[in-house]
Amino acid sequence: MKDSNFLKEHNGRLMWHPMTSPKDSHDQPPKIITGASGVSITDIDGHTVVDAVGGLWNVNLGYSCQPVKDAIAAQLDTLPYYSTFRGTTNDAVIELSYELNQFFAADGMARAFFTSGGSDSVETALRLARQYHKLRGEEGRTKFLSLKKGYHGTHIGGASVNGNANFRKDYEPLMPGCFHIPAPYTYRNPFNETDPAKLAQLCLAALEDEIAFQGADTIAAMIMEPILGAGGVIVPHESFAPAVQDICNRNGILLITDEVITAYGRTGAWSGARLWGIQPDMMATAKAITNGYFPFGAVMLGHRMVDIFEGNPAAKIGHGYTYSGHPVGAAAALACLAETQKLDVPKNAAARGTQLYDGCLALQKKYDLIGDVRGGRGLMTAIEMVSDRATKKPIDPITAGIVQETAYQNGAMVRVSGPNLILSPALVLTQDDASTILSALDAGFAAATAH
Repeated sequence: MKDSNFLKEHNGRLMWHPMTSPKDSHDQPPKIITGASGVSITDIDGHTVVDAVGGLWNVNLGYSCQPVKDAIAAQLDTLPYYSTFRGTTNDAVIELSYELNQFFAADGMARAFFTSGGSDSVETALRLARQYHKLRGEEGRTKFLSLKKGYHGTHIGGASVNGNANFRKDYEPLMPGCFHIPAPYTYRNPFNETDPAKLAQLCLAALEDEIAFQGADTIAAMIMEPILGAGGVIVPHESFAPAVQDICNRNGILLITDEVITAYGRTGAWSGARLWGIQPDMMATAKAITNGYFPFGAVMLGHRMVDIFEGNPAAKIGHGYTYSGHPVGAAAALACLAETQKLDVPKNAAARGTQLYDGCLALQKKYDLIGDVRGGRGLMTAIEMVSDRATKKPIDPITAGIVQETAYQNGAMVRVSGPNLILSPALVLTQDDASTILSALDAGFAAATAH
C-alpha cells in the first residue's frame, strides 16, 4: 500500500465518485477511510468516529463480524466462483435459497433470484413483472407506478421509477410508462396536509385516480419502499401499505416492495412488508444480506409469480448477471442471516432507533435549523434542515456542510443529502454509541447556528 502522502495527493483526482460532481471531489477531496472496527471507522489521519451511516445503510452487523469473514475465507478456499446460468450451480447458493425461503415465508415468499446488488434487484423485479403479465396473455400491462421521493437505484429501469429529479433529469429520456404518486410525506406535500392518516387517504385516492386514468389493464406493477429511505426517511401511516396492496390486488397489478434498505431488521421488524402486515408479489433485497462484505442481492418471489412461471413451459427467464448466486456472496449471506437471527437485531434496532429519534426531537427544540425529524421505526432517522422554519426554506449547502463536518470532528460520521441529514447506523449500535452520535449532532448544529 502506498504511503499517506501518495494517497492524499491522488485522492479524488483519478476516479469519479458516485453521487457527486468530479469538480467537488477535486475541490474537496473525500475523507479517506483506512480502517473500521465494531461500529466505528478510522480515517487516514487516525481520527476514529462512530459510523452513523452504517456504510450505506448496509453494515447492519458492524465491521467486526467474524463469522461472515470466516465464511468468505472458507468459500474462497473451496470454490471462489462458478456460474449459476443454465446447467450449473453451487452448494452455497442452494443452501442460501433454502434459508431465505424459510426466512421470508412469513412475507409470502417462495423463491429467490440472485443478483449483484440493490439496483440489480430492482431491475430484475421490473423485468419479471412485465414477463409475468405476458405469460398470462396480458401483454398490454407494461407501465409502472411508484411514489414521488422514492429511490430505486441507478439502472435505467430503477431511475425511471425513482421519484427524485436529482437521479432522473440528467439521464432523460428514461424508460417510458412510469408514473409517480404523491408520497405520504407530512412535512411537504401538494395537499398541505399534516395529519398522517388523512394524508395517507389523499395519496391513496391519487393512486386510484392514476390507475383509472392510465387504465388498470396497462399497468404491470407498483413499486414502493415500505419506508422511504434515501428520500428522507418518510414513514407512511400504518394504513397506507395495506391499502396500496388492496388497490393493486383489485386491479390485477403486482406489488413490489423495495426492501434493499428495510429487509433484515432495520425497521425493527424482519422486513418492511412484515412491519406493515402485507404480502407483496416480489421483494427486492440487497445491502444487509452480506453486511456490505460482498456485492450481492436477492429478489424474493411470491406464490403468484411462482404459479405462473413454473406452470408455463414457455417461461424462460432471459435475464441474469455474471455474479448471480456467486458462491462467496452466498456463503457471506448465509453467515449474515444466521448472525442476524442469533442477535435478534430488530429488537436492538427498535430500542436504539427510539433513542436516536427522541434525541433528535430534543435537538429540534434547541435549534431552529431543524425543521422536521422523521423516523421512529427502527434505526432509520432523518433530520430535515431549514434556514427558515416558517417558510420551510431548505438549508443552504454551506451551513449543512458545517453541521456534517463539525459532527465528524466531534465523533460521528453522518450523511447529508440535500436538506436531509440521515442516520442509518449498524443494528448492533450500543446506547453509548447512540449518545455519541447525538452529542456530535448537538455540536454540529451549535456550530452551524453560530455561523
